[in-house]
This record gives sequence, C-alpha cells and structure tokens, in this order.
Amino acid sequence: MTSAEAPSPADAQALLARRRLRFELRELVLVAAGAVPGALLRWQATVQLGPWIGGGAGADLLVNLVGSFVLGFLAGPIPRRTSLVLWLGIGFCGCLTTFSSWMLDVMHLLEARHPWTALALVVGSLVFGLAFAALGLVCS
Repeated sequence: MTSAEAPSPADAQALLARRRLRFELRELVLVAAGAVPGALLRWQATVQLGPWIGGGAGADLLVNLVGSFVLGFLAGPIPRRTSLVLWLGIGFCGCLTTFSSWMLDVMHLLEARHPWTALALVVGSLVFGLAFAALGLVCS
C-alpha cells in the first residue's frame, strides 16, 4: 500500500482496535492512580482521625464531605478534562468516599440503641454533603 492508497477495511479496523486499547489502558491507569491514594486516605482517616472525631462514623462523614466538595468542584464550569475526572473524580473520590460504610455506621448506631444519633448522621450527611457539593460547584 502506498501513502496515497486508503487502508483496507481490515487494516483500518486493526488500527482502530489498537487505538481503543491504548485509550482504555490509559483510562485504567488514571483511575488506578487516583484510587490508591483515595483508599489510603480513607483508611488513614479512620485510623488516625476516627478516635478524635467520633470513631468510624465521624471519619466516614469527614471523607464523604471532602469527596462531595471535590466532585462538586469537578462538576463546575471548569473545562471538561476527562483525565482529571477519571483520576480525581472516579479514582480518588470513588475510593475515598463510601456509601456502604456510612450505612454500616448507621446500622451499628441503631443496634447500639442510638436511633437519634443514627438519624442525625443520616440527615447531617445529606444536608452537609449537599452543602459541600454546592460549595465545590461555586468554587470551581
């Protein structure tokens, strides 16, 4: 094939498949690069800050508020940057924030017969989470 000839359909399809694989690997690396520090920060928030801010429930609230702010910021009018959203939004915040741990904390509070504290955690998380997401949006 000379430079003036169009690639055959099979060649074009193979080239497209190689480009797609490179793009998918790049996306995977970006998400993983954000996930590792997000998971480590999440774990350390519980270990290091938990004893000072009400145990696991306080640490969950803190990391969920930080994640809400960051995601709100990323959703703002900044130019869409796929790499930043993959790394910081999906990777980092995806591992930092946690719905399942939040629900487990609520269940533990209910089992310990602290329904008002459980309700305060649910309502506070929702109200402050929305406020932090809005603040992130305003700051972007």
